[in-house]
Amino acid sequence: MTITFAHRGGRADLAENTLPAFDRALAHGATGLETDAWCTGDKKVALVHDQTRWVLRASFIPWKINIGKSSAQQLARFEIPTLDDLYSTVGIDYELSIDCKEPAVSDLIVEVARRHGASERLWLCDYSTTRLKQLRKKFPEVNLVNSKPKRKVASTMERHAADLSDAGIDAMNMHQSEWTPGLVTLFHRFKVKVFAWDVQEVRHLRAMLALGVDAVYCDHVDRMVDVIA
Repeated sequence: MTITFAHRGGRADLAENTLPAFDRALAHGATGLETDAWCTGDKKVALVHDQTRWVLRASFIPWKINIGKSSAQQLARFEIPTLDDLYSTVGIDYELSIDCKEPAVSDLIVEVARRHGASERLWLCDYSTTRLKQLRKKFPEVNLVNSKPKRKVASTMERHAADLSDAGIDAMNMHQSEWTPGLVTLFHRFKVKVFAWDVQEVRHLRAMLALGVDAVYCDHVDRMVDVIA
């Protein structure tokens, strides 16, 4: 069964990385949510793409906030939720893919997920295989994803697939345009799952389904669910 990840909660439908977006995505049939994570100033996990963000104060004057220097309570005023907020609002019955935007956030993510009984459905994404190997040693139950374009892979793709398999890294995530039948077969041969991101158009969704990828990331929840289901 292909996992249908609503990218940033389905950013084509509602404001990205917000609780209403996450709730809508699940209500409309997505089997997974995708989001991004940074540490707040008070060591919470903020679900937001960029570390700095322009917001509007009550006076409607633009103001640039820094996630790492703000508290979770301050960020909540601008609809930036925490991972705790997500689990408390929509529950845990879905796959959750999180792009770890800084190394320090990974431990906090797993701590929160374990507290909610959701760590086995967590997919932590990182471009660094070194960090992923460290995470595997610490968190045996968490799913790990290497998100990296093909041009950034230092070895051959076969060697990379073998290395991921040997390290217990569960999936390889690349742009949908980079996956070919041969590469999908290669990674599956090494028991590494195949994830494809930026799968936006119907033709791309159908192509990935035909290739046999294990997960897709899409901004358009209804379109994704209609094709993949």
